Amino acid sequence: LVGTMQVGDSVEGKCLDGGYGEWNPDYQATISFEAIRGGGLDTSLIKPGVQLVMANGIKTIVTEVNNEEGNFVVDANPPMAGVTYEAEATLVSRTDSLFSEPCDFLYAPDTDNNNDNGNDDNSKYHVATIALGCFWGGELAYMRERGVVGTKVGYTQGSMINPSYEQVCSGTTGHTEAIMVVYDSTIVSYERLLQLGMERLGDSKNLLNQVGNDKGTQYRHGIYYHNDEQKEIAERIVASYGKECKTEVLPSTNFYDAEDYHQQYLLKGG
Repeated sequence: LVGTMQVGDSVEGKCLDGGYGEWNPDYQATISFEAIRGGGLDTSLIKPGVQLVMANGIKTIVTEVNNEEGNFVVDANPPMAGVTYEAEATLVSRTDSLFSEPCDFLYAPDTDNNNDNGNDDNSKYHVATIALGCFWGGELAYMRERGVVGTKVGYTQGSMINPSYEQVCSGTTGHTEAIMVVYDSTIVSYERLLQLGMERLGDSKNLLNQVGNDKGTQYRHGIYYHNDEQKEIAERIVASYGKECKTEVLPSTNFYDAEDYHQQYLLKGG
């Protein structure tokens, strides 16, 4: 919407996605009470609105109980999935995105006054790069974080120039799926963004080259700092999880944008 507007333009009655994507029927399942008997679950507690965590770790909400049929329905969609809202907006100002011009955003020591790492001390906008396994869910989480003004997903830490998704998935290019975040540092801190990522990893932070069921070097998790201040924060946060934590902390390298269909994938209902 904003991309089509000029400063001073106003719009009314625009129907916008609520930020949680479309409701996906594939995320709903009917489970028989017979199938869960013997598992230690008190079936009398299964009522609409109750949250259940599946064996694979996915959180669901009970939406319907059919006692006569002996089953119940669970839904793994976000509670706000499919929600839209009608908006009125006026564009009062515009700041060029850090993504508007090609830039590698490579790590540069803080002593280098001519660096181009996307973190100008005179700007409130800064860049963070983090890998959390498959980049779809991680990007959506950052899109919902207050203070984040832009995101994109891509491939970093590898040797091949501009690899494709298929090449990265082969595990031979050295890249990992990553998320680049532009944020307003007056609203959200770099530390908060890293903590959000580490919380999403859960127990996977102790797994090498794996997040959840996704295995391979292309799914390794890591924090890729752009300057020395980010390096100090990243190392401190990762160290706080102990020696078992396998999250790598490395200087940022070339970031190659993923294909268009990967960008904001879950917001588009993928």
